[in-house]
Amino acid sequence: MTMQTFRRLAGIVGLTLGLAGCIDVTMDIEVKSETEGKATTTSVMGADFYAMAKAGAASGEAKTEDGFCQEAGAQLTENADGSGTCVLTVEGKFADLKLDEGDDGASFTVVSPGVVKVAFKTDDMKGELGTEGQDEQTKQMMQAFFEGRAITIRIRGKEVTDTNMTLSADKTSAEVVIPFIDLINGTIDLPDELYAVVKTN
Repeated sequence: MTMQTFRRLAGIVGLTLGLAGCIDVTMDIEVKSETEGKATTTSVMGADFYAMAKAGAASGEAKTEDGFCQEAGAQLTENADGSGTCVLTVEGKFADLKLDEGDDGASFTVVSPGVVKVAFKTDDMKGELGTEGQDEQTKQMMQAFFEGRAITIRIRGKEVTDTNMTLSADKTSAEVVIPFIDLINGTIDLPDELYAVVKTN
């Protein structure tokens, strides 16, 4: 995941304040070897917002690279409740696991033979959707817009040996769930980086 994801969400906020139910985002990184992995980003857009995004796309207004599920290779599913689910998967060398433009996504470091550290810097994440300097009405609308929505970051592999995220019972994954509302209010307490150290053999 890169900060392009958050910049896009911030742009969506500016265009559509007041709509209920925006997006839940899950970023899943699977370490397959010392050099290769798989990155899957799943975005679920609430029914109200998706209906508007779909109408915009039909009229040609949302046919841009920043539109919902417009990235090359992304798979869109329209759900029975009216929401939309977009899944974008990239598999290959670590250097290829960029789901957006930019260099501020996950970093991969071989710390010893067969062991890889995956890390996400959090500085940009903590500041991207903040409401500092905005008027009270805008803050309240943003809070309503993202209430109950979250970003989930998950790192997995054969075995996670060290992490500052929540380790699964079987020790094959670690994850953190970050409520959008905490990012907006500036109340999120995140370390400088989120990381997991993963065995590959």
